[in-house]
Amino acid sequence: MTESSGLRDGGVRPRWDPRESPCVPALTLDERLVDLSLVELFRDADDLRSVEGGTPGEKVVVIEFLLAICYASGTYPESAARWPAWVDRKDALRPAAEWLARRPADEIWDLFHPLEPLGQNSLLAPYLDEHGAGPAQLVIERVGDYNQFFDHHHLEHPSPLPVAQAFRAMLTQHVYGPAGRARISGKETLGPTITNLATTRLGARIRVLALGTSLGETLRLNLAPVPGPPGELNRTWTAGKERRGFETKPSGRPVTGPADLHSCLGRSVLLRPTRTGQHVDRVLLAAGELLALTDEHMQDAVHAKTADGTSKPLWASATRAVWREAHALYAAVAEARSEAGGNDGATLYRRLALFPAEDVAPEPGQQPARRVDLWTVGFVAKQTTAITWVDGVFPFAPGLEAALYLASYRGSVIAESVAAALYRAADAAWKVAYPNPKPADKNAQIARFDARGRHWAATRESFDLLMEETTLGEDVQASLHEYAASVATAARRFLTECLDPLPRNSQGAKARAAALRRFDEELATAKTPAELRGETP
Repeated sequence: MTESSGLRDGGVRPRWDPRESPCVPALTLDERLVDLSLVELFRDADDLRSVEGGTPGEKVVVIEFLLAICYASGTYPESAARWPAWVDRKDALRPAAEWLARRPADEIWDLFHPLEPLGQNSLLAPYLDEHGAGPAQLVIERVGDYNQFFDHHHLEHPSPLPVAQAFRAMLTQHVYGPAGRARISGKETLGPTITNLATTRLGARIRVLALGTSLGETLRLNLAPVPGPPGELNRTWTAGKERRGFETKPSGRPVTGPADLHSCLGRSVLLRPTRTGQHVDRVLLAAGELLALTDEHMQDAVHAKTADGTSKPLWASATRAVWREAHALYAAVAEARSEAGGNDGATLYRRLALFPAEDVAPEPGQQPARRVDLWTVGFVAKQTTAITWVDGVFPFAPGLEAALYLASYRGSVIAESVAAALYRAADAAWKVAYPNPKPADKNAQIARFDARGRHWAATRESFDLLMEETTLGEDVQASLHEYAASVATAARRFLTECLDPLPRNSQGAKARAAALRRFDEELATAKTPAELRGETP
């Protein structure tokens, strides 16, 4: 038998079922790393701290798949009113484990099944040898630009991928795959549009997950009441609902429920196993499903303004850290709590507002009775090339959303103001150091004295401390004053260090003095946030 046949010697086809095979690393409450099957993840969910992965995105997609299984099995709260109590029920996920373990024999969960491979499109089988590539094509962070090398030899590298890792990489492609063109040609395959890769469901926005103290609590926090049918799990391309064709680009199909949404097959994928079935050695990737998404299907999204003033779900950026927009998370909860009438729990923030404010510990410096961390994850790509994953964790306690909003909003404004002062200081140094510059050289010359990069990198730690103190009930204004002083002091030090390379002569001294004077003046103006002037707004 050949390796491409996917058969072992003797004609036995490899089989791998994530319900019973270890497929996801998880961290236990006592800090041990263990590899567990899907059924074990559900059965032990309240004894596990979290699922683990090589990237934030990999961890998110595993949670997405677990949520899809919960919805498909009917494991979700009955109503918004019962959701807060349901979150604390440690037996609430047991039906999902039982449902998963007792699927009928004709419901195939085998990753290497010839007709219904889990999460894949078996219609690609005739084209796998000719159009497929090495398993690096499956891993978003490794695939890079398909045109990076003329002969694609970086994708043809035959080094096999462990099957559990390939499974998680496949889930990541379904959820975070960037737009571009697949290597498969539409000629003499399934149709011309099979090569057109659309941005997948979370590829263009920040995903926000509520994190509890255990995996079980995390799943329950992110499961919402379902007013209609939960939909069906997208187990494989060729079973269940009718899928798109590839002769023309289709319109997005309607979402049938949350189980459908969280398991959407964003790519057509096919994996080839080695003889032992322990690794994957060839992969074919092509266009997948397109969904007609509405606000209903983005219940965790918060919106931000673009450069042209339009509003869209908060997106990932390689140059603007998510913490600078964290106030939008707290504003969403505060708005939900202040709304008159019933709370339908339709969004993550409306559900968080269902927790009673009385749960907050009354004494400053003590942990609140209930704490939830809001985890934001996004993917930055340029066409098919991965740039970076961005993520951040922001604390939340019921009833403290207004204080947390104030701290995060003012913290962001203070940091922005200091950054602006740093740039104006760099400009002041440039004008003295380069009295007769060429216009084309200005940006590179100013960059010598620009400390904003170091400022932004260092301020994240101060911001996290500010948010932690606020969660512990400390006085917000006092914490903001300490934060402002710390950020300004650090920024002035960074500026001074950027000015150190100036020559030790009269012109260098003047440039150095001009920059420091401009920085101090900028922080003392009436337009500067009051906290930077030692005042209260």
